[in-house]
Amino acid sequence: MNTYIELFILLFIFVAVVLYRKNPGENVYKFVISSIGKIYDRFAPYSFKTVREKAVELGQEYSTRQYIVQIVLMGGFAAIVGYFYFYSIIIAVIYAAVTISFIPYLAYLRCQRIYSEYVFEQIQTYTTNVIMEFNTTQSFVKALEGVRDSGILEDPVLSDVKKMIEMSYQNGTINASIEYFNEKYPYYMVKNMHQLFLQITQEGARDSGDALENMSMDIDALVEGVYRDQMDRKNFHGRFIKFGMMLFLLVIVLRFLLGEENYISLLDIWYVQIVLHAIVIINALFLLSGEKYYNADVGVE
Repeated sequence: MNTYIELFILLFIFVAVVLYRKNPGENVYKFVISSIGKIYDRFAPYSFKTVREKAVELGQEYSTRQYIVQIVLMGGFAAIVGYFYFYSIIIAVIYAAVTISFIPYLAYLRCQRIYSEYVFEQIQTYTTNVIMEFNTTQSFVKALEGVRDSGILEDPVLSDVKKMIEMSYQNGTINASIEYFNEKYPYYMVKNMHQLFLQITQEGARDSGDALENMSMDIDALVEGVYRDQMDRKNFHGRFIKFGMMLFLLVIVLRFLLGEENYISLLDIWYVQIVLHAIVIINALFLLSGEKYYNADVGVE
């Protein structure tokens, strides 16, 4: 076991020396971070870049120190699990490396949630203000222009509102523009509001003021429900992470109950190791599914 530790330390020192020799005037840590950033910029999907840029703009992206803490905590926990499950430094290192490799995916989920919350707030602003503008102008396109010129919307919603206006003038109807926006932002409040405007425009509905007031109340109810769901998800998330961690510790508790010698003798049986690996993988997938649910799109069908 000591041999494996020495080999691992020597390998780490060798990599550090090679990096330093290749970049003598640059800090090794900065070189690694910049290299990762270049790889990210080259291969990351455009949507990933978009949500991350918005998270940075909103001041909610993790700092370098926060990412380092996340790497140390997650990698350290995975290494502890790997070692106490299998009494193997190699497996502990592999588990730590695999766990750390999932951090970019977790960052993507978190940035996606931040971006989704931001877009939802913009959509809420869009719907409520279009209704207010329509009460004054009695024209859907004029209402869109009023919201566009008010300065209350930001991209990407602002750009799509401008496109809606262009499509409405080009086609002479609002149908195509509404279909475009509904597909881009599949929120209940958007679809319901646009359906009402189609009825008012095409059928010449009377008492549109009452209908729009009811629609405003429905939007308020939907928004309240979405924010309540956000709070419930946040409370659930903290309890879920604790529960997921406890699942990993159950085998470690079993190890102490059986005794170290008995547990090590069990590890010599091949199917016991397969079962232990399966437990780790199932628990990890369980945690990932919970993270995906917590960071799912806000307010979307």
